[in-house]
Amino acid sequence: MSEVAHDEAKAMGLLRRCYHWTLSWADHPQAHWALFLIALIEASVFPIPPDVLLLALALGRPDLALRLGAITTAGSTVGAVIGFCIGMFLFASVAEPILAFYGMMDQLERMQQLFSDYGLWIVMIAGFSPIPFKVFTIAAGAFGMPFLVFMLGVVASRGGRFMLEGVLMRWGGVRLRGLVERHFNTLTVLVVVLVVAGFLGIWLWRHSG
Repeated sequence: MSEVAHDEAKAMGLLRRCYHWTLSWADHPQAHWALFLIALIEASVFPIPPDVLLLALALGRPDLALRLGAITTAGSTVGAVIGFCIGMFLFASVAEPILAFYGMMDQLERMQQLFSDYGLWIVMIAGFSPIPFKVFTIAAGAFGMPFLVFMLGVVASRGGRFMLEGVLMRWGGVRLRGLVERHFNTLTVLVVVLVVAGFLGIWLWRHSG
């Protein structure tokens, strides 16, 4: 086996162990709180999406898939409110460093125009896409988007996304778990591609026009 192939095999082995470790949270008494917390921080400050834990827990307990989707939606909604408040009240001290991390500070004028023209739709698209959601929750607060409109977009998009995942896990159950086990490497690559696509979308938007 070549050195590259050996390294790839080690990496996939580590990912597989992480996958099974995550599945073990399905029976942990604090699993639901962990899912809620990850969903919360993902929508406000942190770049880790909650879908991985949601899907892993739902694969372990398909009978709880809808409840897990609801927990993720609740956590993400609370996190979105926190992001909104950061943008509205803590822009200089907290929001600017976060937006700078994503390279969005020089795009604020364009973002403001987008929110002015398509506010609700921007939030809904961001909620469904792999683009970092906290960029848009913070921007919504910074640009003074009406809070009720913002909440409508958050609940509709994040609820639609996570509840759809819950429905699929509830319906697929053991069959989907078997599919994940058989095609773990391919699915892992797909998840990485989606996350990278989100950051690539941000980069392309920054450098366009």
